[in-house]
Amino acid sequence: MACIAQFMVILDVSVVNVALPSIGRDLHYSATGLQWVVNAYVLTFAGFLLLGGRLADLLGRRRVFLFGLLLFSAASLVGGFATTSGWLTAARAVQGLGGAVLAPATLTILVTTFSGAKLVKALGLWSAVGGAGGAVGVFLGGVLTAYLSWRWVLFINVPIGAVTFLLAYFYLGEARRPVTDRHLDIAGSVTVTAGLAILVYGIVGTDVHPWTSAPTLIALAIGVALLAAFFVIELRLARVPLVPFKLFRSRWVSGANVVMFLVGAAFFTMWYFLSLYLQNVLRFGPLKTGVCFLPMTLFIVIGAQTSARLLGRLGVRTLMFAGTGLVTVAFAWLSQLDGTSTYLGSVIGPGCIASFALGLLFTPLASGATTGVDRSEAGLASGVLNTSRQMGGSIGLAVLATVATSHTNSLLHAASAGGTTVDDALTAGYARAFAVAAVLGAVGVIASCIVPARAPAPGTPAEVDAAALGGRERPAADAGIELA
Repeated sequence: MACIAQFMVILDVSVVNVALPSIGRDLHYSATGLQWVVNAYVLTFAGFLLLGGRLADLLGRRRVFLFGLLLFSAASLVGGFATTSGWLTAARAVQGLGGAVLAPATLTILVTTFSGAKLVKALGLWSAVGGAGGAVGVFLGGVLTAYLSWRWVLFINVPIGAVTFLLAYFYLGEARRPVTDRHLDIAGSVTVTAGLAILVYGIVGTDVHPWTSAPTLIALAIGVALLAAFFVIELRLARVPLVPFKLFRSRWVSGANVVMFLVGAAFFTMWYFLSLYLQNVLRFGPLKTGVCFLPMTLFIVIGAQTSARLLGRLGVRTLMFAGTGLVTVAFAWLSQLDGTSTYLGSVIGPGCIASFALGLLFTPLASGATTGVDRSEAGLASGVLNTSRQMGGSIGLAVLATVATSHTNSLLHAASAGGTTVDDALTAGYARAFAVAAVLGAVGVIASCIVPARAPAPGTPAEVDAAALGGRERPAADAGIELA
């Protein structure tokens, strides 16, 4: 049940990408406004993810799992009937909230149900299902959009959610961790989500209002002020903060999160712009576009398997260098797109390299983010890493979508008398965005230096967990877990 829910959450991210051009045409999204189909989901998911994990601790995994599943499925149904861009954007935001409640519960259900070798197998299945969700999503999105409509990329969640809800309701036992402080940091979740959303709104609005205009400056100022308030709340006011910033005193944790933020910013844009390029410029249909993404998802799996085998020999920092270096090369290659580019000649190669790099980075980033962290905070550290990826993706997509649209519009305006075609201008805009993504990859290479060259001495809490996940028996389960 936890794996099915994880499949649904991951599926929803990838299945939407192929449908973006159809959604944009039917609901009249602007060139930069279309990214809200992705970002409305990502922002609420990132902003409430850690709160969702806290709710699972306080109210019980089963109860929170069922609520998150119901909210996610209902929002999918409502979004599928959307007739305006605002309607769909709002539904996607609620979907993100449901995902933020659901995702932490899926993993904690496994951790509190299994131990030792069974836990290793369960986590392996959970990870494989997540990867399968990404792979199936791009193909399924093409099939649904081509033969039914883009609305079915949302409707598909309803039957899956209904079956999973019934299974969980009748067969899933409760698990709750007794806590002494039942405080929920709602203020922290609201300020960080609202701050990021308004900041992204200000950035996206620059296609209409210049950077120095009053609307843009006011939006950016409000966004920054809310994010500053979030830091004050976490550092001074919250009894149980969402993000205990003491974690970032560790170079392992801070380095992994910085790199994850940059990698998230680069990769969210790859799927977004390649989907638009294949359909808007190369005139591929949704189904063909979905098929074109399949080799890339396969290379994510290959990269993840390669990373798991090499981590013990090469170490975290070496793999982070290799992964971010390949990211830089791949996006630099994609930045060379022009009017003569083809899928086989200019897309599949760099796309597979970038996807392999993403898979290669999964294990070292997760390992780095939890190395040296007390076992009681390992789950929190993993949640912070996931939040960094989502926040990096949302801000990166907003910035790069604005960069691409601005460059395209400037070329069309300069060539209004003739010369540059719309396809050439679109391609140049996408290429400019990929060039910025390559710069982010290069910064990621530098940021990898934050991570120490050597791991802490064996015997630390993180090392014990790492040994357990390598197949040996883990220590006794956390005290205080009660299984109903």
